[in-house]
Amino acid sequence: MKTSLIVLLFLSSMQGFAQDQFGSIYPKIITEVNAHSQAYSNLKQATEELGHRLTGSEHGKRAEQFAFDLLKSYGYDVRFQPFEMVSWSRKSLALNIGGQTIKSVALAHSPIAAHSKSPLIDLGNGLEEDYVGKDVNGKTVLVYLHILPGSPDGIKNLHRSEKTAIAMQHGADGIIFINSVPQGVLLTGTASITGDLIKIPAVCIGYEDGMAIKQQLEKGERPIATIDMENESSRVSARNVIATLKGKSKEKIVVGGHLDSWDLATGAIDNGIGSFAVIDMARTLKRLRIKPKRTVEFVLFMGEEQGLLGSKAYVAAAEAAGSIDEVAFMLNFDMTNAPTAFHSSREEMQNLYRDWLVQLQSADSTFKGKNNIGAGLHSDHQPFMLAGIPYGGGAGGILPNNAGAYYHSDNDVFNLVDKAGLEQTVKLGAALAYSLAQTAHIPALRLKDQEVPAYLERYGLKVPLTVSGEWRW
Repeated sequence: MKTSLIVLLFLSSMQGFAQDQFGSIYPKIITEVNAHSQAYSNLKQATEELGHRLTGSEHGKRAEQFAFDLLKSYGYDVRFQPFEMVSWSRKSLALNIGGQTIKSVALAHSPIAAHSKSPLIDLGNGLEEDYVGKDVNGKTVLVYLHILPGSPDGIKNLHRSEKTAIAMQHGADGIIFINSVPQGVLLTGTASITGDLIKIPAVCIGYEDGMAIKQQLEKGERPIATIDMENESSRVSARNVIATLKGKSKEKIVVGGHLDSWDLATGAIDNGIGSFAVIDMARTLKRLRIKPKRTVEFVLFMGEEQGLLGSKAYVAAAEAAGSIDEVAFMLNFDMTNAPTAFHSSREEMQNLYRDWLVQLQSADSTFKGKNNIGAGLHSDHQPFMLAGIPYGGGAGGILPNNAGAYYHSDNDVFNLVDKAGLEQTVKLGAALAYSLAQTAHIPALRLKDQEVPAYLERYGLKVPLTVSGEWRW
């Protein structure tokens, strides 16, 4: 009786502690990445040889093949997963406000040809509440890309595509975004929620120009905005790249990052550091001859920038094949750099994450951050999350060399990349992928469809999903 009590007390004291002991494999991952990582050199080669990686372009096709060949060279079974999409590329743009030519860049999925000439109206943050009492019909709206300094606390921003959708709903003739980054940095990105062409021209201008125009409007001036643009678009096929590390069961862990980029630069940060980290995670686990319990699929998604098109295609294909229940967890690496801990969308992972992080820190003291639990939108985890699948990735890192200021801009180039930060992502990602593939039980189960709405509302995601038309409940 006394012995049983001692055992019971011991087990009780161990509850929530490490059910998985990965202390032997984590140091091997760290050593392998430190000695042989190719993430930095592969990304450098890609930016130099491929240029940008715009989905649907010749550059994008070359990037797909580049990733395929790399993974194949590491000994993987690799396949393409094709999907159809609407391609878009810019041709010409001229923006004139009040007789003055303003430097600007078109946002993706703007019309093939557009000529708008209408009064300009300031709509602040461009959120639904900013339109109350405003006559927008037939006008060009000026909105801030993020949340204006001095706005009331607690205001949540929307994606540029969602702000564009609101403007169209109110009858706007065109939309002009003010970038929030100083020194005239211009930002591109899609203005379409669906990946299809929108009906009005959407452009971005620099911070200084935008704030000067706001001041004119505040003084009562009513300038006319003229937007002349031409773009190209066609129906094309793009390809996700999938490498499979076969496990003992059909259950799988998807480790993904989007390979595509915008065309203004080489997309070294968005999302070179994420996608090439994923490729090197695959190389690392293959080099260590890992034979996991669960299958691990390393997926380089295309079409993320056009509306998460590659990840939506992946989930749709799995649902059509009846294999979506095999996806136990999704890891997403989008502009992840130098993470110090793990992220999960589900609170059920807290105990496992805590224990894994303790063991990882024993192998590399860099990983001493705080695990993060939460959910958001606008990257390739989103289609998985909407299907009820738990997701995660890295937490606690920061972008190098003020790279966040050059998101989607012509300054997103390789010299922003930090080798140590990139390799830190590889280490953490490989360790997390291995842990999820090997653990006896993943406590965060896939949510049933009727359980998903409450989960999304808990993280304040109903409003943006409703605006985007993706709230199906």
